[in-house]
Amino acid sequence: MIIYGINPVLEAVRAGQVDQLWVANGRNERVRAIVDEARQRGIAILTADVDALRQRAKGGLHQGVVARSRGLPAASLQELAGPASGPALVVVLDGVEDPHNVGAILRSIHAAGGSGLVRQTRHAAPLDGAAAKASAGAVYHVPVAGVVNIARALEGLKEAGVWTVGLDADAKTHYDEVDLTLPTAIVVGAEGSGLRRLVRERCDLLASIPMRGRLGSLNVSVAAAVVLFEAVRQRNRGRHEP
Repeated sequence: MIIYGINPVLEAVRAGQVDQLWVANGRNERVRAIVDEARQRGIAILTADVDALRQRAKGGLHQGVVARSRGLPAASLQELAGPASGPALVVVLDGVEDPHNVGAILRSIHAAGGSGLVRQTRHAAPLDGAAAKASAGAVYHVPVAGVVNIARALEGLKEAGVWTVGLDADAKTHYDEVDLTLPTAIVVGAEGSGLRRLVRERCDLLASIPMRGRLGSLNVSVAAAVVLFEAVRQRNRGRHEP
């Protein structure tokens, strides 16, 4: 798959997932650092003009560097449900197709030390291009499990001992009233339509983020980040208590 932009390409190179690199003629210091890293790893490096880079990036903001990535290793639900580093903290996407939102959610999962992402293999944003760019390279550090059916995936997570919390603007329970120190999957729906009925019914609990302004909800990637870092806050508090 084709990825572009300084951070995504650098992280892909470091992760050993790049087999070819195209860079602009007038390389800046950050692009030269990627080239140096790629040379050390024996990656093929080609020079290209701006138009050729733009074409390879399909018009995306390439920042002078485009790469061909080998793709991402697949994770299983079981791997996400039982990480070695502590209680699971997973985000499940139900119908989120905007690659910028998917990338931003991946970046937040990585920043929060989350276990991974669950997404449907059909009707899902590809994890190359815009999603990889929006993730700032986090796509190469966050395990992703692709599933056929989100509702069944929630059942699988529950069987593995993971508490499933769906974000719903109409829920009476607020997100900071939920015990997120337990192994938790945060389930988020598409902008506008939210969680689908069957997915909503499969969640153990529905929670909302109260709004003080005139708007009824947050962008889905922002909502996911708010709840992820509430989980971090709760888990840190538990570790610091005597």
